[in-house]
Amino acid sequence: MKVVIALGGDALLARELDAGALLLLTDVDAVYRNWNTPDASPLRATTARELRQQRFAPGSMGPKVEAACRFVEATGGLAGIGRLEDALEVLEGRRGTIVRAVPQVAVSSATD
Repeated sequence: MKVVIALGGDALLARELDAGALLLLTDVDAVYRNWNTPDASPLRATTARELRQQRFAPGSMGPKVEAACRFVEATGGLAGIGRLEDALEVLEGRRGTIVRAVPQVAVSSATD
């Protein structure tokens, strides 16, 4: 799988390279709902649709969220937003925020 790592908010290169994943790396561990309030909580797994219903600072997390949304909507791949030092864990879905075009469905195995 091709992965593009962006330190800014532009996902165009990832789309042009037909990447399956886009990592947007920053100094914040995840995207937060209600950032900078007592009700702040990290969004760990979300969709572009859910993110578009939130408001994010235009000079801060806003461009990263927009780039992630555009990428997953255009490609069906996944986008991760998190800390630079957590890049591998973000890609693996263990840290940061993972954005998908549609919610990931958990598959359970049936045992007889």
